[in-house]
Amino acid sequence: MVTVYEDTEGIFKALRAGACGYLLKHCTPEELVSAIREVRHGGAPMSRENARKVILSFQEPVAATAEVEGLSPREREILELVAAGLPNKEIATRACLTDGAVRWHIRHVYYKLHVRSRTEAALKFLTSRTD
Repeated sequence: MVTVYEDTEGIFKALRAGACGYLLKHCTPEELVSAIREVRHGGAPMSRENARKVILSFQEPVAATAEVEGLSPREREILELVAAGLPNKEIATRACLTDGAVRWHIRHVYYKLHVRSRTEAALKFLTSRTD
């Protein structure tokens, strides 16, 4: 991915969409050629600053807290039930929603938390809790 955007959300969007690396447009032609070679050899080129953002997103409970706080009240409710280990059908019953609405909310929670599974979402939720 070659872009002008340096924000963390943009990095995660690109990586989730299948980008092998993340370069900024102001890179030199030599850096671009080097990055292409790196990808061909299994690497994932990105600037040190952007690599640090990715690493910090996995290391900082504070980041998890901020992400969870960014969810809507309904999304937090659904996430709490997911973290409790409830299946979608039970979540739907408790939250007075359809199964489809629960799946919709869970997809949005995954997107906002940068996760791909119930387990990752539950871990991020549990990590974010301060009680």
